[in-house]
This record gives sequence, structure tokens and C-alpha cells, in this order.
Amino acid sequence: MPKQKTAPDSSRRSEAARRAILTAALDLVGELGYAKLSIEGIAAAAGVGKQTIYRWWPSKGALLFDALLTFATDGQDGQSAALPDTGDLAADLKLVLRATVAELNEPRYDQPMRALHTEIVHDPALAADYAERLDGPMREIKKERLRAAQRAGQLAGDVDLDVAVDLLFGPVLNRWLQRTAPLTPEYADQVVDTALRGLRPRDRQG
Repeated sequence: MPKQKTAPDSSRRSEAARRAILTAALDLVGELGYAKLSIEGIAAAAGVGKQTIYRWWPSKGALLFDALLTFATDGQDGQSAALPDTGDLAADLKLVLRATVAELNEPRYDQPMRALHTEIVHDPALAADYAERLDGPMREIKKERLRAAQRAGQLAGDVDLDVAVDLLFGPVLNRWLQRTAPLTPEYADQVVDTALRGLRPRDRQG
């Protein structure tokens, strides 16, 4: 009896092509810089046609965002993200900000992340996608940790949590973007200590 042929798995091929494209985009932007990055170059490095890329992504900025998002979430096994909550707010925030510093200083991601932030300024569609898929959800995760601190009496009850998130995470991103000074774990600790002095209940400040 003749052996039946197994039909090719198109979804597996598509996923393999997608991963190859995302990997090529990250590698090439690191080697060439964003200005010299092209869809043609990515397609050649990934072994696919240009139209395959254009079918999935409207621009190289959107492609780069997907690459960063994909590799940043690899290995999380679908677990819901949450900031650590050991009961020590300062220690938890320092742990998170130190991890952020390490990620921003990672050579493979430095150029892609800088390019993404530049594109967001000029591309409203990409900015909206970034806000919906990454910045918005991450902001809610940060605010939830701060709400827990408010319930525990570690933050003033009238603190605007959006402003608090900006106070805690904005300085690190700003120093990284502008290269005004080295971005170090010690700086992350200083940001937390300084911000919390203003965010704690008034009877616990000092």
C-alpha cells in the first residue's frame, strides 16, 4: 500500500519565516544602524521575498517593534507579568529599575530600541500600536504595584499614579535616550530613593 504523503504545514513555515525576518531585522539594525536598514536587506538576510515582509508589516518601524516585542517576551510561557511585591516597595522598585537599566544597556537591543523611539516620534500609527501593545499594559502593571503600596500605607493616598510612574521610570529612559551620563544600577537606586521621598505619606517622609 503506497505511503500517504503528509501535507506541508504552512503555519509552521510561516512562523519559521516570521522568526527569520524578525531575527534578521534585529541583527541588521545592530550592524548597519537604522538609517541604512532596508526591507530589501532584511528580506535577503531572512531568505524571503520583499512582499512577504510587506504582507505582515506596513513599515520597517512596525517590523522592528514586533522583533523587540517578540524576543522580549520569549520564555515567559504566557505567564501574566507583574512587578515583584515583597512588601518592601523601595527594594522591589530598585530590582525592576536595575533590570530596566540592564536591558537598555544590552548591546543587541540598544540600536533597535533607539530606532524604535525615533520612529514613534514620526509615525502616529506606530505610536498608537506601541501605546496599545506595550506602553499601556506595562503602565498598568506598574500602577497596580503602586496601588498595592497605597493600600499598605507606603504611598500617599492622593498620589496620581500616572505621575508617580513617570517620576520613577522616566529619568532612566531619559538618561538612556540623551546619553547625558552613564546609566548605572546605582543611578536607578538614586531615582527610587528620590522619588519615594516625595511620594510617601507626609507623616513618613524624611
